Amino acid sequence: MPPQAVSLPPSSAPSSPPPVDDAAVPRIVPVRRTGRWSAAVAVLVLLALALNSVLRNDAFQWDVVVSYFATASVLRGLWLTLWLTAVVMVLGFALGALLAVLRLSGNPVLQAVSWGYVWLFRSTPILVQLLFWFNIGALYPRVLGVDTVSLLGPVTIAVIGLTLHEAAYAAEVVRGGILSVERGQVEAAQSLGLGPWRRFRRIVLPQAMRSIVPPAGNMLIGTLKGTSIVSVIAVQDLLYSVQLVYHRTYQVIPLLLVATLWYALVTTLLSIGQRHVERYYARGTAGAR
Repeated sequence: MPPQAVSLPPSSAPSSPPPVDDAAVPRIVPVRRTGRWSAAVAVLVLLALALNSVLRNDAFQWDVVVSYFATASVLRGLWLTLWLTAVVMVLGFALGALLAVLRLSGNPVLQAVSWGYVWLFRSTPILVQLLFWFNIGALYPRVLGVDTVSLLGPVTIAVIGLTLHEAAYAAEVVRGGILSVERGQVEAAQSLGLGPWRRFRRIVLPQAMRSIVPPAGNMLIGTLKGTSIVSVIAVQDLLYSVQLVYHRTYQVIPLLLVATLWYALVTTLLSIGQRHVERYYARGTAGAR
């Protein structure tokens, strides 16, 4: 038999949706952020005025800045600044890592020694420390039969003073990074039979670096700028090099601008490098970008 069409009763037939009145639908209007845009325009105008005053002010003597920017004496001072920064950071973090391990050890004597070192060098201004080491010959005229004045030159004193100062801060950075690693990670490594050194190298250190790198990068930039303080003990870094020039030519502002531009350039490059290192160690975390 041919199939018969089934008719639905009028009550069960699908009804078409009622027409929508466009006037009844609320219209979404974006929030007017007049204050935000007004503040942005005002800031841009102020920045433009400040930049224009700097570039068009003859007192800055930009032609002198350009002429001295890459001179041999300035580049020698820049090289000494970079060398001093690298040496101080390497030695400072080596000593700081040792102090952090002593602080985390179970030996109360070693803990007290580490804490006392950090307390002493963080409580004393770096300038006072440098001047103290510069006059160490008054306390110890001879060390191991060698004249202290001959043994400790200005550059050596700068390395010693800055390293001991940075080690106190590096110790806290390393200690904080180690403490950021979950205890369960170490216990799991112990259950697998890994020795202390392998646990530290394979488990603790890679995870601790996520917390160590950001403050370490800030310390590196701070050390770069902080090396300018060695000019007080006649170390011919970047700042002292430009000081020698403007003491002779009396062109103080343009020579200070030379030093400022070099510090800004190197700091920018270090900041870019820090960003890449942070992203490397932040792989696999939610904050990695």
